[in-house]
Amino acid sequence: MKLFPSLEGVQKAALCLAQVSKRTPLELNKRLSEMTNASVFLKREDLQQIRSFKIRGAYNKISSLNLHERSEGIVCASAGNHAQGFAFSCKELQIRGSVYMPATTPQQKVTQVRMFGGDFIEVILIGDTYDECQAIALQAAKESGKIFIHPFDDIKVIEGQATIALEILEQTSKKLDYVLVPVGGGGLVSGILTVFKLLSPHTKIIGVEPEGAPSMREALNLGERISLKSIDRFVDGAALRQVGAIPFEICKDSLDEMITVAEGKICQTILDLYNKEGIVAEPAGALAIAGLEALSIDLQDKQIALLLCGGNNDILRMPEISERALLYAKLKHYFLIDFPQRAGALKEFVTQVLGPSDDITHFEFSKKSYRNNAPAVVGIQLVQAADFSVLVERMKIHNFKFEYLNEKESLFQYLI
Repeated sequence: MKLFPSLEGVQKAALCLAQVSKRTPLELNKRLSEMTNASVFLKREDLQQIRSFKIRGAYNKISSLNLHERSEGIVCASAGNHAQGFAFSCKELQIRGSVYMPATTPQQKVTQVRMFGGDFIEVILIGDTYDECQAIALQAAKESGKIFIHPFDDIKVIEGQATIALEILEQTSKKLDYVLVPVGGGGLVSGILTVFKLLSPHTKIIGVEPEGAPSMREALNLGERISLKSIDRFVDGAALRQVGAIPFEICKDSLDEMITVAEGKICQTILDLYNKEGIVAEPAGALAIAGLEALSIDLQDKQIALLLCGGNNDILRMPEISERALLYAKLKHYFLIDFPQRAGALKEFVTQVLGPSDDITHFEFSKKSYRNNAPAVVGIQLVQAADFSVLVERMKIHNFKFEYLNEKESLFQYLI
């Protein structure tokens, strides 16, 4: 007999979390509503104490442990928000916890985990990847007899995340037509499904994954969980090779639609949220909002809720986010250009090839005294995507030989 989250379990979780988790606002977003001719609401889980929904599942699971399990101590593996929810819960419930994090985890995240957990947690930095780190954490938990707190493949964790759905239903005066949910391991979306299919069955639940890590989409297409051979780890809160077993069993029969969104589009969304609404969203947090434009359905006059699930965005990532957004919008282009080694060649390129609004943002040149030509890596930012074809044509007219690097992944990865 398969065990699944229950409505009763979700309601109990809501009572458990009442004094710990914030009842986050469901805000009407004017810009997105006007863009779609619909009523679009953002569920602001970025406003939680740890700036992520993960506090709900972690605390609900940990608080369910008996006295013996608590006294033995607990273990988790995470490089991000689950670790913070775990650490917060350990301190709140006064339980000793070990947090295993990859050795490559940015110091800012390690510091946050230590801040939330205080003296009740120990951080172990080990392994080069999350998969390696988790394997070590699971083995340590097994050998010590400690409970491993899974980030998504656990009924109590899912029921904790599902309390978001109860809040959304209480906060809306009209029935929702669509709810868009970010998907990583699947714990959040399976929790949302559990509640909506029982209390608002006409509402369609749509999962949104990053294009570079479509583990749920591929599993649903094949009818079984698979481990992706490679993934783009940019959307670190949702980039997993394999979804959870429990979430998959729930989603395969109940999820209405599964879509993917390009990482560049997610970056555009992060910048739009910050520049236009003053909202700081992490890549996974912006995933459902980015998915809104990817829907191939008429949204006019519909009621839509989008889960903004987290706001733990490291400010040091902003240059990369901006770069990826420009590349996605086809406003940033890199070339390997063969410049003639003669006086005035660069001036000719600037005055005769570049358009009046084109801007050189990257230039690496190495003069070769023994050659007639020397290559330079040149990055050019445009104001309009349509200017690209004009730029290329002018390079050909003025006999500047070039190689376009945006499409050469093996070389291009060193530029962004």
